[in-house]
Amino acid sequence: MKRETEILILGAGASGLMLTALLERDDYLIVDNNPKVGSKILVSGGGKCNITNGNLKAKNYVAEQRFVRNVLKRFDNYDLLEWLQRRGLKPIVRKNHQYFCENSAKELVNLLKKEINPKNILLNCEVKEVKKIERGFEVVTSRGAIFAKKVVLATGGLSFPKLGATSIGYEVAKSFGHKVSTLSAGLVGFTVQPEEFFFKSLSGISTEVKIRVGEKEIDGSLLFTHKGVSGPAVLNASLYWQKGKIAIDFIPSVNLEAVKSSKKNISRVLGLPNRVAKAFLENLDVEDRACRELSRDEWKKIDRLKSYSFAPAGTFGYSKAEVTKGGVVVDEIDASDMMSKKVKNLYFIGEVLDVTGELGGYNFQWAFSSAYVCAKGLNR
Repeated sequence: MKRETEILILGAGASGLMLTALLERDDYLIVDNNPKVGSKILVSGGGKCNITNGNLKAKNYVAEQRFVRNVLKRFDNYDLLEWLQRRGLKPIVRKNHQYFCENSAKELVNLLKKEINPKNILLNCEVKEVKKIERGFEVVTSRGAIFAKKVVLATGGLSFPKLGATSIGYEVAKSFGHKVSTLSAGLVGFTVQPEEFFFKSLSGISTEVKIRVGEKEIDGSLLFTHKGVSGPAVLNASLYWQKGKIAIDFIPSVNLEAVKSSKKNISRVLGLPNRVAKAFLENLDVEDRACRELSRDEWKKIDRLKSYSFAPAGTFGYSKAEVTKGGVVVDEIDASDMMSKKVKNLYFIGEVLDVTGELGGYNFQWAFSSAYVCAKGLNR
């Protein structure tokens, strides 16, 4: 097979589909190695896709702030919601200003597919290499060569390998002289060292915490698992953790001074689920008895729960990660159209870039915003 097109979009995920839906021309081709489009969209948010967030700021991203701000202001959460609503999709707010599809993520995928000419979609097509030639680019695929004047890398990251995630976007970027920052699993749970193996016995229980990673503080729920810890607060903490210790306040709403004279047993005043409280007391070597009977040394041990410091052994890895942290360095990308500053007519959008959002719809918003900016440039 040998095909030619004006614009070739590599990747039929959130950013690639949005870009294609926004193009005002029909001389394009979108390719993906999966048998269907929007695979990651369909499984995200418990199958309902957390599309965006009502509170959208550049600070919600681990990224170069000015670059993110310049892209988001061109197509923000309000613009996205209006665009979707005009096409019949009305996302609903669930918790913490997060917008989801009302029934299923299929609603979003089907909406995007309606905007795309099905003749211009090529699936089960693995990209192997992108070469610069005199009249544009030659893209070597598992289904033959494709020639294009312009190529857009919407290839995503390394998370969800079972859904066909590959490193091709990073490899192409490097082949054209682009820098790629260190890649790692993001929005992912932590495994634990032997000292915290008792966490595993609490698998399935969640509790509200405050986590400190360096200078960053994160509030939210923590879920104990058979591997270690997960839950929204932990996933967000993973964006800021590289190695070393984190500190968790397991009793953020408890004033220990105020309960020291209580007649109640200590396990009942910590604000923790009963099993969690008793597991921590056992680990701290504190007998569960009336607060007013506890010694000064025991209170010192209990005080550790306000800042429980430990070093995670690692993360659950890409198979459990929501996103990939790191990517193509944005200093080399033009925020006005997402085109490479190194190679004319080569564009980068979505997760392949070194822009990682917190949990709560921020990564999908980035995919859609960067796609919009790129589409505006291509439509010109």
